[in-house]
Amino acid sequence: MLSGMSVYTPGQVAEETGFSLDTLRYYERIGLLEPIGRNAAGQRRFTQEDIGWLGMIRCLRDTGMPIAEMLRFAELTRQGEHTIRDRIALLEAHDRRVEAQVANLREKQTAIRNKIGYYRGVVGAGRGLS
Repeated sequence: MLSGMSVYTPGQVAEETGFSLDTLRYYERIGLLEPIGRNAAGQRRFTQEDIGWLGMIRCLRDTGMPIAEMLRFAELTRQGEHTIRDRIALLEAHDRRVEAQVANLREKQTAIRNKIGYYRGVVGAGRGLS
């Protein structure tokens, strides 16, 4: 975990967040990330705030939120506190989709566990083994 520093190199941020350097550049280019500050030599330097934001983006991406929706969320966030209700609505809609994905996975997990139980029964009865 990065701590104690005020700015981070792209390599450090890639390591910390799991995003590739190409993905970080892409997210900055499309506006998902605010323009990243640069040092005197023109090299990108990320802040703790950037890393926190990337953590949220990672969460949304890993739970299947489309880029267009992430961009909408970023836009609302940049517009200020008067957009909090809209942000809540966007995140609640995403949360409902995540909940449906979880329920779907639970159903599939039950089928897998049933199959495991069946095979254990076969092995336990000494059937199906050559």
